[in-house]
Amino acid sequence: METTWAFGDRPFLLIGERSFSYGEFFAASSALAVRLVGGEFGLRPGDRVCIAMSDRIEWQVAFWGVQLAGLVAVPVDPSWGEEAFTSVLDDCTPRLLFVDRARLSRVVGWADAAAAPALLLEGEPEGADPALAPPGLDVRPEDCSTIFYTGGRSSGRRPLGAVATHLAQAGAVMNARFFAAVSDLGRGGRGPGRGPIPGFGAVPVTNLTYPFFHPASFADVYRAMALGGSLRVGEGVEGERGAGRGGSTVAETSGAVLFDGLPTPVTEVRVTGPRGETLPDGEVGELWLRGQSLARGYWGDPEAGRAAFPERGGGWFLTGVRATVRDGCVSRYEGGGGGEGGGGDGGA
Repeated sequence: METTWAFGDRPFLLIGERSFSYGEFFAASSALAVRLVGGEFGLRPGDRVCIAMSDRIEWQVAFWGVQLAGLVAVPVDPSWGEEAFTSVLDDCTPRLLFVDRARLSRVVGWADAAAAPALLLEGEPEGADPALAPPGLDVRPEDCSTIFYTGGRSSGRRPLGAVATHLAQAGAVMNARFFAAVSDLGRGGRGPGRGPIPGFGAVPVTNLTYPFFHPASFADVYRAMALGGSLRVGEGVEGERGAGRGGSTVAETSGAVLFDGLPTPVTEVRVTGPRGETLPDGEVGELWLRGQSLARGYWGDPEAGRAAFPERGGGWFLTGVRATVRDGCVSRYEGGGGGEGGGGDGGA
């Protein structure tokens, strides 16, 4: 995050007619982080902060302000109704909620009952002091960073909150750089606008495919932040943009770990039979994943956590996705449904 300060006036977010530079982004996020841990709110490490907003500049300021403050960000699908919001808020019990006007009425009842402020975050990026540093906190790699809720409307089951650490986020940054390099090589390697190292040349404007709340969006966000690129956010329907991007891309809590079927170098994959045995290439079974940028369990639901992350499972995440592997490339099997593991939703 702090490396983005060096990109200064380069545009980071392009939303409608608004353009938001890296300098403005870092200043606004730092200012918000100071408010969160200071006398105004007095939040402490481990406190959860819910983000329930449409794709706007303030969403990214809220998320990264929470990260700089050493807190736990809980992004939620802004298209959910009051019942789904209440279910998630009851589960993670945030100390603070950031909302826009369209979401306020859906969370204000819960917020009042829990004495957790629900704050409209609109216009927050304006006029932040560029010299203000983020709080000087000791955030450990194993500390909880995010809780992403998956399931709900698309799967017919209650949402589960997948927990990821700061170490997972760091791994996801490298995943994004890997995919950028693969993309460069797929376009022919070196050439006009490309640097000597694939993935580190000139960065075009990227059209964001998934909405901000979706973990798959972080593949684009991390790539832009690593290289000083720009993200253009479209006018897609909330909660649905990117839904057609399908079977061979699997998102985890920190972005994509499989892209067009190819796992990142730090992601291991297995397709297993009913007893957990590894199946030969071409056979259909359950997809298992293991790697740095994966979730570590489900918030407030140890039973579901043990099912998806068994204690004697060697660190494997049992996704519930039916898949096959051929020559190291994963394909989702469309002939059967996923299980309770979370990956069958496109996120975990």
